[in-house]
Amino acid sequence: MNFPFDNTFAEQMTGFYAPWQGASVPDPQVALFNRELAQWLGLDAESLDSAEGAAIFAGAVAPEGASPLAQVYAGHQFGGFSPQLGDGRALLVGELIDPRGARWDLHLKGSGPTPFSRGGDGKASLAPVLREYLIGEAMHALGVPTSRALAAVTTGEPVRRNGRALPGAVLARIASSHLRVGTVEFFARRGQHDHVRQLVDYALRRHAPDRAEADDPALELLRFVRDRQAALVARWMGIGFVHGVMNTDNTTLSGETIDYGPCAFMDRFDPGTVFSSIDHGGRYAYGNQPSIMQWNVARLAECLLPLFDAPDIDAALEIANHEVDAFGAVHQRAWRDVLSAKLGLTDEGPGRGALAEPGVDPDDDALARDLFTLLQEQEADFTGFFRHLSAALLGDSPQLRSLLREPKAAEGWLERWRTRVGVPADADARREALAGDRARGMNRFNPLYVPRNHVVEEALQTAERELDLGPVKRLLAVLADPFTRQEGAEDLEHPAPVDAAPFVTFCGT
Repeated sequence: MNFPFDNTFAEQMTGFYAPWQGASVPDPQVALFNRELAQWLGLDAESLDSAEGAAIFAGAVAPEGASPLAQVYAGHQFGGFSPQLGDGRALLVGELIDPRGARWDLHLKGSGPTPFSRGGDGKASLAPVLREYLIGEAMHALGVPTSRALAAVTTGEPVRRNGRALPGAVLARIASSHLRVGTVEFFARRGQHDHVRQLVDYALRRHAPDRAEADDPALELLRFVRDRQAALVARWMGIGFVHGVMNTDNTTLSGETIDYGPCAFMDRFDPGTVFSSIDHGGRYAYGNQPSIMQWNVARLAECLLPLFDAPDIDAALEIANHEVDAFGAVHQRAWRDVLSAKLGLTDEGPGRGALAEPGVDPDDDALARDLFTLLQEQEADFTGFFRHLSAALLGDSPQLRSLLREPKAAEGWLERWRTRVGVPADADARREALAGDRARGMNRFNPLYVPRNHVVEEALQTAERELDLGPVKRLLAVLADPFTRQEGAEDLEHPAPVDAAPFVTFCGT
C-alpha cells in the first residue's frame, strides 16, 4: 500500500513536535471512506477501503514512509492564553504529494493520547467524528477553504463520555497544513525567536512560495494570514456558518477551516447566534466573527514583532498596528464580493468578481444593511431567503414571502433590489431574459441545502445509538451538490420547526 509521502515538517522542524504512534485498537473498521478524495489524491482507493486501510486510518499502523508525530502549539482560548496545548488526541501521519504536485497533511483525530493530552484519553466517539466528516465535506462543496475527510473508522472499543459508553472512532482528514497561529504563539511566548523565524520561513515556502524570498518574511506572513482569514470569514458569513471555537489554535496559517466541534449553520437570521455550550458571553457569535478573527491576527502580529525589518520596537509596533488595522478593509471587500454574488449584483462569484473599495458604493451598502435588518426583524430563514430571492426576479415570490412573519414586509426592499439589479417588476421581454440569467447566476452561489442542525443531529443520533449510517450517507450525498434541487430531498430544505428547542453543540472531547 503506497502513500506518496514527503515529510518536510518531520525532517525540517525538529523541536516543533513529538514523534508518536497511535494507540492500538481491537477492531478497526472503515465506516465511511471518501473514495473520490482518495482518487484525487492519487491513492489506491480499493486497497484503502479495507481492514488494512482501517488500521492505518485508526493510527494503529503507520504505513511505509510515514513519520507520525504530534505537533505542539499554544493558543488563546476564549480570550485566555494557554501556554501549551498541542495535538492531544491527534497525529500528523505524513505529507502526501498529489498528482498535481500539491502537498497535503494526512492527519488523524481521535487516535489516542499523546505527550500533549493534558490528562485526556486522546480518543473520540463516533458522533463527533461523523459530524466533522459531514460538515467538512459540506463546506468543501459550498466552496469554503477547509480540511476534508478521507475516512471515518470505528475502533471496536467504547469511549466513555459523561458516564456513557459510546462507540469509539477516528477521523482521517487532509489539509494543506495544520500550522496555526497558536503554533507561532508557543515559541514566541517562550522567547524562542529563532524558532519563530524558522516557522515563518517554513510556512511561506509551503503556503506562499512567491513571498518566501521577500525582504521582510515576517511581514509577508502576517499579510498572507490576514488576507486569507479575512476572506475565509466572509465565506462563512455568506452561508450562515458559525464556527463556535475561533481560538488562535484553531486559526490556520493557510486560511483553511479546521476543527468542526461546536459549529453549526444559522437558520433564523440573528447576528447574536451562538451554538457552543461553553460560549456563555457570545464571544464567537455569528456577527462577532470578523472582529474576533482580527483579534486573532493581532495575536499573530504580536508574536512577529521581533522579526519585522524595523529599527526599534516602536517602529515594529507601528508596522503591526497598520497591518492589523487593515483587516477591516480587506474583510469588507471580501464580504462585498460574497454579497454581490448572493444578490446578483455581479456575474462572477466570490473571489472572482470586481471588488468595490470601501465607501465607493454607499447605495449597495445601505441595500445590504436594510436587508439584514429586515431578515432579523422578520426572523427569516437565512439560507431559504437567499435561495428563493432569485425567484423574486422572475415575479414568483410566494416562497420568499412565506419565510417572513409579515409576508408583505419585504416589498419595498425587493423593489429597490430589482431596480439595482436592473430587472424592475414591470420588466419587458428583454429584461425577463436578463432576469433568468441573473437568477441562474444567483443560484450558483445561494445553496438550497446546508447541514441543517436538526437534521444533522438526528442522523448522528441514529448512527451512535443504532450504528446505522444510512441517514449520514444520505446527507453526504445531497450536500455534495448543495446548489441543485434533488428529488426526494425536500425535507432537507427547511429549517427546524419554530417550536424546536434551541440548538446547542458541544466539544467532541
